[in-house]
Amino acid sequence: MMRVIISAGGTGGHIYPALAIINKIKEKEPDSEFLYIGTHNRMEKDIVPSKGIPFKSIEMYGFSKKIFKNFKTVKCLFKAFKECKKIIRDFNPDVVIGVGGYVTVPVIVSASKLGYKTFLHEQNALPGKSNKYLSKYSDLVGVSFESSLNKFPKGKAVFTGNPCSEDALKSPIVLKSTLGLSANKKMVLIVMGSLGAGRVSKYLESELNNFKDKDYEVLFVTGKSSYDEVMKYHYPDNVKIIPFYEGLTSVMKKTDVMVSRAGASTLSEIIALEVPSILIPSPYVANNHQYLNALDLVNKNSALMIEEKDLTQGVLSKAVDELINDEIKIKEFKKNLRSMQVKDSANIIYENLKKVVLNNENNK
Repeated sequence: MMRVIISAGGTGGHIYPALAIINKIKEKEPDSEFLYIGTHNRMEKDIVPSKGIPFKSIEMYGFSKKIFKNFKTVKCLFKAFKECKKIIRDFNPDVVIGVGGYVTVPVIVSASKLGYKTFLHEQNALPGKSNKYLSKYSDLVGVSFESSLNKFPKGKAVFTGNPCSEDALKSPIVLKSTLGLSANKKMVLIVMGSLGAGRVSKYLESELNNFKDKDYEVLFVTGKSSYDEVMKYHYPDNVKIIPFYEGLTSVMKKTDVMVSRAGASTLSEIIALEVPSILIPSPYVANNHQYLNALDLVNKNSALMIEEKDLTQGVLSKAVDELINDEIKIKEFKKNLRSMQVKDSANIIYENLKKVVLNNENNK
């Protein structure tokens, strides 16, 4: 068995890979014990306890461009270091894992200073500030993109892929009829993340009309916050609108073309399931990292990209129409996505965690 403290926070792009790592460790060593450290006011405070995973919250905030707000941030950071040291000592883990978000800073630094082994996982092509800083306090860093290997100190990083890809492969296939769609027609899946998605949803309110009379169907998953606004308008019969779908990878397995943001976990699922895609990276994220994530796929001829600023009327529907009807391009994308796959990412991470833990035991 393994005793594991894991920390990730703020967005699903950090939280779901952390949960995938936990699931893999449970699969390999069922008696393992876990403690998840997250922020007191972000998504993880609800998601993690709902999975039956012990959860400890600390008050943490990211640094702001407004200097006066950072006084509170610094105060909370010092308090968090003190709290994390106590939590870590009391739990006495074999390894402490950071999977992204500013909440991981006091967790990983405290663990390292107390002499515990640490492991980081980076989901994005451009490493976040927290992981860049924390790399000097970590024993090993797993990266999702091979292009990220040289972004960390030499010998510190290993290419693992994103653990969400393994979960995607295990998801059941949905029957299109349960979504109100035809079994014998091609399907376009449009999904936008919550951050800045309102602008794209507004664009789609008129753009979706361009799909009228096409011989394929469009499923637009709006997100719960945008659904009511989107549904104020009338759409063609071959366009289906839903607010949310639990286990979207099941739908992706039946998707011919996907339109989405370029979050790291979503891209790992696109790669794993070989889904031809048109990516619209969110410009509202730190360091424009979604653009760089998307660019990694575009450079490998495995996806198309349209920047949000270029979404003029007719641009998206034209791109979808051309791609879904281009069998040669679709086959190319699928082949190139296949070459990028890491189908056992969570297992690779588990094996590297075991090495880190074993190294610690050998040095005792």
